[in-house]
Amino acid sequence: MKQRVPISEIMTKNLVTANVTDSLKHISTLLKDNNIRHLPIVSGRTLVGIISKTDILRLSFADIYEGQENIDETVFEMLRTEQVMVHNPTTVDVHDTVKEVADIMSKVEFHALPVLDEGKIVGIISTTDLIKYLLAQYH
Repeated sequence: MKQRVPISEIMTKNLVTANVTDSLKHISTLLKDNNIRHLPIVSGRTLVGIISKTDILRLSFADIYEGQENIDETVFEMLRTEQVMVHNPTTVDVHDTVKEVADIMSKVEFHALPVLDEGKIVGIISTTDLIKYLLAQYH
């Protein structure tokens, strides 16, 4: 297995983000339309939080109550993004190695970590990215 591979080689670089002022409805749409499970929340180019698909699903009632899809919209309107997001999420540096990041992720409950370069968000690394990298080592 390759040693000292920087996380920048396997992270997701085509990053979708949302602004802290965006509505939860918009964030839910971004997650669905982009088929992603984690959405970094920014203020300008500064990372301020992260929201997962699971966070949004916890607010959702549409799957429970048939014909009540508008309940979600009401809940989304009652809450602000900053009330739902994880504030000051654990991050990794663009120069951290795959091994270092895997070690961090094995000890925390998060399935994705924003990747920063000089304090600015440049990517995201997920457990899926790490598994794909590991599988590629066996080819």
